[in-house]
Amino acid sequence: MERLSRNPPVLILVAALVLAVAGTLVLTEGMTFYQDTWGFLMGRRNLSSDALFLPHNEHLVVFPALLEMLLLHVFGMSSALPEYVMLALSLAATAALLFVYMRRRVGDWPALFAALIVLTLGPAWEVLLWPFEITFIAPILFGLAMLLALEREDRRWDLAACAFLILAVGSSGLGISFIAGAVVAVLVGPRETWLRRAYIFVVPLLLYAAWWLGWGHDAESHITLRNILASPRFVADSLAWAMQSMLGLAPIAGTEPDVSWGRALLVGVVLLVAWRLLQGRPRPQIDRGLWPVLAAALANWFLTAFNAFPGRDPSSSRYQYAGAIFVLMILANLMNGLTLGRRALIAMAAVTALAIGPNLVALENGEDQLEHQSLLTQADTAAVEIAARTIDPNFQLTQPVAGTPSLINIYAGEYLEAVDEFGSPAYTEAELIAAPEPGRRQADILLSQALPLSTEIRRGGFKAGAAASACVAVPGGGEAMPDVTLGPGLTRIEVAPGPPAELSLRRFALEEFPVPTEDAPGGSTVLLRIPRDNAEQPWHLHVEADQDARVCSG
Repeated sequence: MERLSRNPPVLILVAALVLAVAGTLVLTEGMTFYQDTWGFLMGRRNLSSDALFLPHNEHLVVFPALLEMLLLHVFGMSSALPEYVMLALSLAATAALLFVYMRRRVGDWPALFAALIVLTLGPAWEVLLWPFEITFIAPILFGLAMLLALEREDRRWDLAACAFLILAVGSSGLGISFIAGAVVAVLVGPRETWLRRAYIFVVPLLLYAAWWLGWGHDAESHITLRNILASPRFVADSLAWAMQSMLGLAPIAGTEPDVSWGRALLVGVVLLVAWRLLQGRPRPQIDRGLWPVLAAALANWFLTAFNAFPGRDPSSSRYQYAGAIFVLMILANLMNGLTLGRRALIAMAAVTALAIGPNLVALENGEDQLEHQSLLTQADTAAVEIAARTIDPNFQLTQPVAGTPSLINIYAGEYLEAVDEFGSPAYTEAELIAAPEPGRRQADILLSQALPLSTEIRRGGFKAGAAASACVAVPGGGEAMPDVTLGPGLTRIEVAPGPPAELSLRRFALEEFPVPTEDAPGGSTVLLRIPRDNAEQPWHLHVEADQDARVCSG
């Protein structure tokens, strides 16, 4: 402890890691499962070869799938908090390993500044706030661990490096890039050790090849000649975006992507590095640790470029995390042996502080997006559970009915089975009633199709003065009229002759009637059927017509 107290950068790092873990949990408080996570929860709940080895968006994701199964079977599905705890700890561990890697090359203070930048990298909010992105974090975490282990040049650490590389490769395609790093790390060592150490990368490569022959060859691929020819620009822009994001210069949310700052920074860094290498006296020696990192980084960027398609461009939030770490590691190797004075460290501290502010704003903007998605998810899944009596098991939560594309992996039958076994992440009826309006509105829309509500139009039926005790008169001509409360069963809506009447419904929504029905022609009767479900909240009907109408239950 006394030794630790004498090292302020390490103390600050420990405090920053604790704050980062706490901050992640605060920012994600109350959030539920999101997007691709539902693919795992629905299709990979139980241990099987397909659950482990089927590709996810062309990636091998055996270890994230195992982790999701473990969390699901231990903690259930009623809360996503265990996922967010794992996310926070993974991010902290990666930042700690980056600090260790960099301090060996540039010292404690620059290593601290790098770790702080990565912990607060707001443009990479998807990785920092979405637990599924452990498929991006784990390869970096284990790739860093592998490179650090290889630097020991010890048999036991070589075995550990091989295990780390297997974990990286089995977490997503990003891990493949570290195979290139391991190959180069072995080749820059003594020639007589090449054959003895080759297993470090050969074993993970053979395991990946076996997976590809068994399952991976059926995965979707976006490799095209056009992507290959355009890859140099993609890689350059990836470098530029990473530099821009690290320094807090990413575009403000809602504006067009612009990498002008990043390109200027990239040119400036290249010129500075070239000046140092060519003008230094004596000429500095490039640390051999640069080549494994450079190989891994280039492999990552080029492989990403080869598979690029809309949504997978260099500005994508998820790519900023790995890009920033690779850039920092490359710069650390290029700066290895460079003595930084007090002024240089103060300048680096100032740049870091100035970058953290805008990046925290970007992180908060990302939190707002995920919070909105979490609201829709809990409302939509609540609607599925409310409609469980009559919903079609093949009912899918596509964007038109769910209001978001992030629930496309949910089918009603699979979801309700999972709820019976592992608990519900959805709002209860009371929570849905108290939820923000967008969630209540979306629940009404989904319920109308999940139950489903149905209408039948019949000509005639309206008779002036013939109202029964179970009917509510709706005066025409735009007069204010309270909503008509409806229960389950059959409701008859009689419209006097005249222009078509507009009928709309709400149940949990308060500010609008988000469920329209087919217009009722003048002089017609509409039979509205509302199936009985698992909620007590009544429906409310709004009739807008120039002429009189009547709403009768039963």
